[in-house]
Amino acid sequence: MFTTMKILLRPLFFFLFIFCVNAHADVLEDILDRGTVRVGVSLFEPWTMQNDAGQLSGFEIEVADKLASDMGVKPEYKIYKWEEIIPALMKGQIDIIAGGMAITPERALKINFSQPYADSGISLVANKSKTKGIQKLEELNHESISVAVVSKTVSNELASRLFNKSTLKVFDTAEQVEKAILDGDVHIWLASIPQPQFLVLRHPEKVDLPLAKPVLSYKAGFGVRKGEQEWLNYLSAWVTARQADQWLSATHRYWFQSLRWRTGSGK
Repeated sequence: MFTTMKILLRPLFFFLFIFCVNAHADVLEDILDRGTVRVGVSLFEPWTMQNDAGQLSGFEIEVADKLASDMGVKPEYKIYKWEEIIPALMKGQIDIIAGGMAITPERALKINFSQPYADSGISLVANKSKTKGIQKLEELNHESISVAVVSKTVSNELASRLFNKSTLKVFDTAEQVEKAILDGDVHIWLASIPQPQFLVLRHPEKVDLPLAKPVLSYKAGFGVRKGEQEWLNYLSAWVTARQADQWLSATHRYWFQSLRWRTGSGK
């Protein structure tokens, strides 16, 4: 009896296996067929920014626009809070995360990453008046010191380790953190480069960079759902090609090593 059941069930298991493989393999084909790629982004300057008219700009927008153009499709952007972007990808609401996302082992358990296409790091910006007199990094790890981070970011994880005695204040967006540190509601802010540097350039009278080097360096990649190997292969091939022709490096310099984009100056 059990032998008969096994024989009968084999075609069913084979069908389910083929169905699952095809469901994942067709993601790239689906994008090409419908003519759009759904891109998940989160608002972090200069990765992705939105003006009063709702128009998006930034490094990730230019990268996603170029990726879509090379594929012959249109980008369809969906904005999420940072802590919501991986769940949105896993639920199939978007095809790709393009948000300067650091490649970490913890995230790689949930999603797959393409070949890295950008280098970045975590820096520290301090409110001048609230940190006056502090000479060493170790002095910031104290219960009287408040450390600001954006939820579910690498900065959030790093702050929990480096400043485990400090008061950790977690915000939903970078804009909220900027306001908090400029208003003197927090002592320091851990954030991805170049956000701290740009904040200091805009408000040198209120904040500064107490450290000459990043607290942590990391590499960023595109994020896709588990099992989407053909889509992942294409993205890594695209990164390789755009690194070879130096398009990625030139675009990265424009957005991260200058403020020309603020005035609309060309590269």
